[in-house]
This record gives sequence, structure tokens and C-alpha cells, in this order.
Amino acid sequence: MDRETTGTIFNIQRFSLHDGPGIRDLVFLKGCPLRCAWCANPESQRSRPELSYRRSSCVGCRACVAACPRGAVRAGEDGGVQIDRALCGGCFACARACCSHALSAIGEEVSARELVRRIMGQHLSWRAHSGVTLSGGEPLCQPEFAAAVLRLLHGEGTTTALETCGCAPFEAIELVAPHCDLIHFDLKLMDPELHRRYTGADNREILDNLRRLSRRFPHIPLIVRTPLIPGVNDSVENLSATAQFLRRLPSLRDYELLPYHNFGEGKYRQLGREYPLAGLERPDKAAVRARNDALRRIIFSG
Repeated sequence: MDRETTGTIFNIQRFSLHDGPGIRDLVFLKGCPLRCAWCANPESQRSRPELSYRRSSCVGCRACVAACPRGAVRAGEDGGVQIDRALCGGCFACARACCSHALSAIGEEVSARELVRRIMGQHLSWRAHSGVTLSGGEPLCQPEFAAAVLRLLHGEGTTTALETCGCAPFEAIELVAPHCDLIHFDLKLMDPELHRRYTGADNREILDNLRRLSRRFPHIPLIVRTPLIPGVNDSVENLSATAQFLRRLPSLRDYELLPYHNFGEGKYRQLGREYPLAGLERPDKAAVRARNDALRRIIFSG
């Protein structure tokens, strides 16, 4: 059955240091129900493979223009090319013709067994003391695939972790969680209207899932994280409400504030989209750490 379980991924990142204990392999799955304004991986949002164009790598050979059967790729005035995303049919003939890899297909379908074979094919000594983390996107958008991959990894003696925004039916969580040694759960905003404004979805299901996850699987360590976005969710009111909510979770092991960064801004351009938070400055990391320590004291103070 696992051999026939397939899913869509877009990257395997080796030697990850911030996505679980030790040095890990981080697997990114396609598809996400949220559209966070600060998203660092916009290429993960859509479930199907999509076309990326890196202008800095383009040599202006125009092979892609000739290869496109729909005329969606055209010569640009700056010496590069322009892509009509509405006209593009997603055949990726342009990417296959591109000699400089300026055009590329983001995402590929792979079986659970093939993915695990790729991961375990790297016989690296550090993995004996660490493991593999599924991220995205949102892995719970592909629950059968995620569960199959994690189950196979456990069969290889590898520890597993999941990164989730929690926006999924609880049945998906029940399918995947038993195969996790650790779960990272993002909690972005407590106010439902603000959550909808900045992520495109209400947070009621997310909050309910977080409560149910902690009670249904109390033996699985749970780390909740909040990406701290200046002017969006860094208010005293939001962080205080977050801390009070987390105090009631029995399996909570830690809470982390993640300082905002704009690493995803260039990816938006490559996908032909506008970055919603252009110009937003990053917060001071030392100040974020101090706030994080203060919130931890509230959450874990008996």
C-alpha cells in the first residue's frame, strides 16, 4: 500500500538545524490552506507543480519562447522573458528547454517509498542522532502521504517530526500524529478576524485542533511557535492571550517566537506575484528573545 501512496514535494533540505533536535533532513510538501502575508515559501502554497523564473539566471537565448506551445512565454524588453501566467498550461516545456535553469518546475510527484529511499540513501552518521521533519506548505494537506512517509521512516529507525499550521480536519491529525516523535505547531494570531485578514482563514479550527491534539496525544512532545510579525501579531494583547491559551495544553514542551524575515520576497517575484509585506523591517532579535523568555515564564509558571 505504501508503494502506491504518492504525494507532491518541492524540496529536501539537508542539514537543517532549526526544525527538531539535532541535524535533520527537512522535506517540504506542496499545498497549504493559508495565505499568510509573511509566507517564506510561497512556492508551497499551491498543491500542483508551478513555474518559477529567476531573471538573474536568464541568458536571453529565447529557447523557452520557441518551446512554449501556448505562446505564454515571450521576449521581454529587459533581455529576459515575460510569462503570461493566465495563459500558461503548466506543461513545463519552457523549463526543459532552458539551458541556464532560469525557468524551473517547482514540485514533483513521488511515492512515499521512493521519498524514503532518497532520504535514507544518504548514509550519514549524524542521522543516527537526529531524524527527518515534514514541513511545507502544510503536510496535513496530504495526510495519507505524510502518514505513509513517517511510518516508513519509523521502520528505518529514524525519528520523525511534523511542522503544521493546524488548519486541517482533525481526522488528518489523527492519521499523521501517531507516527510523529515531535510536533511543531504554528499559532499565528488569537483574534479570528485578524487571523482571517492576514492568513485568509479563520483560526477557530486551528485553536480547536491544538487543544484536541494536546489532549488526544499527550505523549507526543508539542512545541508551539509564533512567527512574530511587526504591526501584525506583536501586540501585548495578542501575545498575552496566546500565553494564557497555551498554559492549558498538557503536552506543551516549549514556546518559540520566530523573528520575522523577508527571505521569501524574492520567491514571490520568481512566481510572478507581489510580496504583501514589502518594506517591512525585521525586529531586533535580542528583543524578540527577551519577549520569548518572558512569555515562557508566564506559560510554564505552574
